[in-house]
Amino acid sequence: MNGKIRNIVLFVSAVSMLFSCAGELQVTPNKDKAEEMFQRVWELYRVPKYGLFSEYYPGSHRPDLTYFNDSTRQAQEVSYLWPMSGVFSSAVLMAAIEPEKYTVYVDSMVMAMEHYYDTTRVPFGYQAYPVQFGKVDRYYDDNGLVGIDYIDSYLVTKNPHYLEKAKQVLTFILSGWDENFEGAVSWLEGVKDQKPACSNGKAMVLALKLYEATKDNYYLEVGKKFYHWIDKYLKDPERGVVWNSWLTTTSAVCPDLYTYNTGTLLQAAVALYNYTGEQAYLDNAKFLAEGSYKVFFKYTEEGIPYIADLPWFNLVLFRGYHDLYNVTGDPKYVDTMIKGLDYAWDHARDQAGLMYHDWTGRTDEKRRPKWLLDASCVPEYYARVAMIKGEVKTEKINK
Repeated sequence: MNGKIRNIVLFVSAVSMLFSCAGELQVTPNKDKAEEMFQRVWELYRVPKYGLFSEYYPGSHRPDLTYFNDSTRQAQEVSYLWPMSGVFSSAVLMAAIEPEKYTVYVDSMVMAMEHYYDTTRVPFGYQAYPVQFGKVDRYYDDNGLVGIDYIDSYLVTKNPHYLEKAKQVLTFILSGWDENFEGAVSWLEGVKDQKPACSNGKAMVLALKLYEATKDNYYLEVGKKFYHWIDKYLKDPERGVVWNSWLTTTSAVCPDLYTYNTGTLLQAAVALYNYTGEQAYLDNAKFLAEGSYKVFFKYTEEGIPYIADLPWFNLVLFRGYHDLYNVTGDPKYVDTMIKGLDYAWDHARDQAGLMYHDWTGRTDEKRRPKWLLDASCVPEYYARVAMIKGEVKTEKINK
């Protein structure tokens, strides 16, 4: 073999080996995005002085917040519980896909969450702001979020302490149950003017996850009670979406629509189908998925799908879509959400790498402060996409 031919053979062999090795490497673009955004949140929002997080980035931005029952409140040095819970949820899902690296973050979030734990009122529960700064309201939907994060932490780590915390949270929420209008709980402790989908939906998901973890039929029955109440009182039977709340003072529905309310009922319907095998639950899940798809998704002139709601609200709907996809294998709903997410990654991020509130990029948010709730949900989005695309193997976890 002359030198020229030998060099050609060696070159072909090297290229073949290169492609062979590349085929063995796992390409994880969505997992990489999840990790990048997770670290960005911790770097930009964490307040080391307290082991907590700021409501906005930059932390000096402290606007009035309007998501409380009684009045507006100004953002403080650290965030209220709701936005902070988004960091907890992302930490748990990151630990599900890479436990060796991220379980320590779950432990850190547990310590952060306990800053909100109020033991001055019985039963004990989580209030909207860290107890070291004073006494504030305790919302049942906030507590549902905490309970779900704890039971998911248990499903990932098997730490029995987390299971007990989740049980305690459900006990607190059930203390607000009354039989007026056949059951359910109000929005916050001591105020009985409404029974919203947010509080009851989160309690429902928490109870069903406790059943998954314990196989105790008590939790299955509690989950069913919440499910059937929401399905009867708050589901739009024509459009397949969930209304905001039942107003107890007027015996009427508040018809406002937010994606996460449909998302929690969708999650529960899939879970109940998985636990019982009853087709009616799966049929309702499909009805809710298609209904929410038709009602909530809009399209830009370029054909990019978007939902004009909080990205975190939409994440809860995405959780429901993800759970349904795991049962049916139909990618229609998850793929639509992913298309909008990926467009935002390329066209709606600021100089700090944070996603805009408006994923279409049609508003210039490059220099606007970014809310923790909008930022903290992005790692979970991409962790779920990595699961859907088969980039990672993980413990079973349905948030």
